[in-house]
Amino acid sequence: MQIKIINKSSHDLPHYETIASAGMDLRANITEAVTLKPLERTIVKTGLLIELPVGYEAQVRPRSGLAAKKGITVLNAPGTVDADYRGEIGVILVNLSNQDFTIENGERVAQLVIAKHERAEWVDVKELSETSRGEGGFGSTGVK
Repeated sequence: MQIKIINKSSHDLPHYETIASAGMDLRANITEAVTLKPLERTIVKTGLLIELPVGYEAQVRPRSGLAAKKGITVLNAPGTVDADYRGEIGVILVNLSNQDFTIENGERVAQLVIAKHERAEWVDVKELSETSRGEGGFGSTGVK
């Protein structure tokens, strides 16, 4: 599928790193480095604007390496870019580590996954069908 994109950054367009990659890395497009203290959050701009077809969204997700090694993640993961949004894509990053983390211009800070979605139509009813699980949730099936 083809998606229209405006690249206001000085970086290459996002691309798939391997033939089987689901996401494309997003790079920070900042004029000076930003340091996140522990538990601090910020919006990192990417310089990218996109035009998705109706029925699709772009999901902004954490990069596993940053999360596992540095404690840096996308706060609202996954963040959603709707098909009718025309502004610059921003990434809400949070530092969940106990050390400062510095973001440099061009650093890969998140990944973008393009996903198809459905639109729901609510059907107001008085009761739902029964299942063996019923109302069990939040760990009701155990941990082992």
